[in-house]
Amino acid sequence: MKKQSKELFEWLEQGAYVYVCGDEKHMAHDVHDTLLSIIQEEGAMSKEKAESYLANMQQQKRYQRDVY
Repeated sequence: MKKQSKELFEWLEQGAYVYVCGDEKHMAHDVHDTLLSIIQEEGAMSKEKAESYLANMQQQKRYQRDVY
């Protein structure tokens, strides 16, 4: 994700959907943190704005997690 962060953020800006499935304790947590980091860096946002961006994606059902 980090290697393609610019492209990933462009996709998010164009309305891409993100589905995370798997281990909640490690993988899903790491993916969530990485997404926040990418949104913050590529979108030139504060941590708070990046969290709001991701929360908005969740409300729009564009970021969903099926973790266990």
